[in-house]
Order: sequence, then C-alpha cells, then structure tokens
Amino acid sequence: MRHRYPIREIARQAGLSTATVDRVLNQRGNVTESTIREVQEAISDLDRQQSQIRLGGRTFMIDIVMQTPERFSTAVRDALEAELPSLHPALVRSRFHFRETCPPAELTGTLDGIARRGSQGVILKAPDEPEIAAAVGRLIAAGIPVVTLVTDLPHSARLAYVGIDNRAAGATAAYLLGQWLGKRPGNVLTTISRGSFRGEEEREMGFRSAMRLADPRRSLVEVTDSDGLDATQHELVLEALKRDEEIIAVYSAGGGNLATLDAFDALGRECAVFIAHDLDHDNTRLLRERRLSAVLHHDLRQDMRRACQIVMRAHKALPGDGPTLPSAIQVVTPFNMPPGAPSVPVVD
Repeated sequence: MRHRYPIREIARQAGLSTATVDRVLNQRGNVTESTIREVQEAISDLDRQQSQIRLGGRTFMIDIVMQTPERFSTAVRDALEAELPSLHPALVRSRFHFRETCPPAELTGTLDGIARRGSQGVILKAPDEPEIAAAVGRLIAAGIPVVTLVTDLPHSARLAYVGIDNRAAGATAAYLLGQWLGKRPGNVLTTISRGSFRGEEEREMGFRSAMRLADPRRSLVEVTDSDGLDATQHELVLEALKRDEEIIAVYSAGGGNLATLDAFDALGRECAVFIAHDLDHDNTRLLRERRLSAVLHHDLRQDMRRACQIVMRAHKALPGDGPTLPSAIQVVTPFNMPPGAPSVPVVD
C-alpha cells in the first residue's frame, strides 16, 4: 500500500492505533477487511488534503488563446468562469486572446508574446500548422505548459489534449443521420470551418468512413474555409445548394449553422436532417426551435476544469492523474437539454 505519511499520521486520520496501521501497511495479518479499507481511505484523505495545502494561496495565470467564432469563444469564457469556484483554494486568473480569423503568423506572435511575458499555462485552440507547433515548442522550452482544447496539435510538444474523440463523433453523426434518413434518397452537405483544424478534419473523416459503410450510394458535398463566420458560410452553402439540388441533409462539424439554414430557406429547400456540434447560443436556440435534429455536445465546463487541473499538475500543485481520456459525447435533442438550458415543452 503506497503512501508517504508517518504511521502515526495515518493512524490519527483513520482513528486506529499505530500498531493496527503498521499491521495493515506491512501485511502482517490479524486485521479485518473493513480495517484495511479504513487505512486505504485515510491515505486517500491525506492525499487530497495535501493537495489542498499545496494549492492554498497559489495563483495561476492562464492564457486562453483561440481562433474561433465569437459564439464559441463566449461559451469557453462562460464555462471557465463558471468553474473557477471549483478550483479553490487555488486562484485562477485568465487572460483571453480570441480571434475569429487570422493568419498563422498572428497566432504565433501571440504565443511568442506569452512566452516572453510569462504565464503558468496556455489553453490553445488553433489550426494544425507547422509554425504554430513550433511556437508551442518555444512555450514549453520557456517552462509554460500548453493544453490543446477541442482540436489537437499532435505533432507539437503540447502537454495534453482535452476534448472529444472527434473521429468517433463524426461516426456517431453518420449513424444518427443514416437512421433518420433511412431509405430516402438524397445527398448530404458536410461543413467544416477550415481544413487546418485537425478536430474538424477528424470529425469529417469519421463521418465519411461511417457513411461509406452504411450507404455508399449517398453523395457527400463538402463546404469549407468559411472560418465558421455566418456571412461567408451563407454564400458557400448557397452556391453548393444551387449546384446540387439533391442535398437534403447536413452534418456540420464546424459551425455557422444559422447561416446554413438561412441558405436552405432562401432557396425554399427542405433540410430533412441536421446534425451539429456544441450547445452554443445559436445551436441551443435552433435546437429548441426544432431546426436542428440533434447536437453532439460535450461538457465544456468539465473540459475547462480538466485543462486547468492539467496545468496545475504540471506545476506539481496536484498529484498525477494518469492519461487524459476523451470527453464523453452527448447526443442532445430538444427533450434532453443539459441543466441550465431552456426547457422545451413536450408536444403530443
């Protein structure tokens, strides 16, 4: 039984004698299973309390750097601020560096500025570009841990990735869309904000692979490079719909969903099934209005808490917690909105 505490401290925590604790730790027998559990629980309690002592009074300045539309950066900011109380007794302060669109050089300039100024950590959502990976390496060399969020930079020196398994999410979208379309003929529009975002690219790859297996006759039409911005998205989708009159469904891996639906409306076209990602303010409203069929969602508050805890572990303020597992994918319909989302009346 691994521990780092004096026997008398474990005994005091467990309410047992030092002799009993000694017998448990050294497996000398003559103890019950319940006594062994009490000693194990006491050690776990001491571990947690030690973490609190290390965190007490510490301030972590964390920079959140993201290239993303305003609707998602707002969701990230809200999620982090909602989780700050759960990180006590540590005090987490944050600096936000948000861009809706920018060249890689601008992002690398931001990251290099953080490396010069100093920070306890960086939470990053950025395209998978060589120059950005190099800037991550410079942050790590400066002793600043980097955690990627939602979309990964696997060939960089980043410390960890926090988010869903994007390939699995794309395959899930294909399964749902196939179930709802059934045998109905028609093609599917897939939209990603930009191909250099690895997370969106992996979603689209997972979707294509699963659709190919489920219904190889159904064509997939791709729209990309809108950066998820509504004006650009609307024009690109409008052009795609005019070129292909058989498009009847959408899988959106990258956002801009209100603009996509407006393009269908402008041509008087039906969108029979629409699968999207993330419960930002646009998607929450569209789902409530039944204009989206389902949203693949993950707990962004949990992701932000995990990202901050990874930064704290990098500074030895928390004990190790093993490998970072993907976030759970939730299939959200108008009838199972997470707590905090507006309720939807059931219609018979």
